[in-house]
Amino acid sequence: MDESAGLTARTGSPSTRRRLRQAWVFAVNFIKHPRMVGTFAVSSPALVRRLLDGVDWSNRRRVVEFGPGVGTITGAVLDAMAPEARLLAIEMNTDFVRELALRFPDPRLEIVNASAADLEGELAARQWADTDLVISGIPFSTMPAYVRDGILDAVAQSLAPEGEFRVYQYANHVLEPLRARFAVVERETEWRNLVPVRLFRCRQPLIGTGETERSAPSS
Repeated sequence: MDESAGLTARTGSPSTRRRLRQAWVFAVNFIKHPRMVGTFAVSSPALVRRLLDGVDWSNRRRVVEFGPGVGTITGAVLDAMAPEARLLAIEMNTDFVRELALRFPDPRLEIVNASAADLEGELAARQWADTDLVISGIPFSTMPAYVRDGILDAVAQSLAPEGEFRVYQYANHVLEPLRARFAVVERETEWRNLVPVRLFRCRQPLIGTGETERSAPSS
């Protein structure tokens, strides 16, 4: 039995044990890969609510999440999404990929062990002409500028004309790169988190084409 399993077997209700296991997996992976994970604690319920506040789920059919971790935001997205919508979760960490697969046996969710830098290829492989919503918590401040810029360019190019890019970060470094790619960038801070988080809501991409005819998401 691994340490996380031993911990959860000894404590509380199933929901409490599940939260403890997720917190353990997240913390261990932060210790192993601090620059990749970006923080030592999972997102608070207040952060999740604020990040997703105001999303019009009736027309969000193609959703992408970068760096879902143990699925704190993923679960809220699946709860809100329409039955015919699809969520593509792109996660580099294999421990997190396994945790997500165990936690969410949802046919609307596809988990890919890949980098956000692979967005263009992952969308092409699924014949997604564009995306309606991209959510990202990956730490842009710890990656090389050329990698960050490539990811942001790919997001802006992938978004439908009415699409949104929602970002949460523990630093403000990404603000100007976002402003260079989106006509509208709204920002705020969520203080009700173990570490205060900057939130960015980005619309009207400046480098997307918006000209490709849309087709239904492949299942």
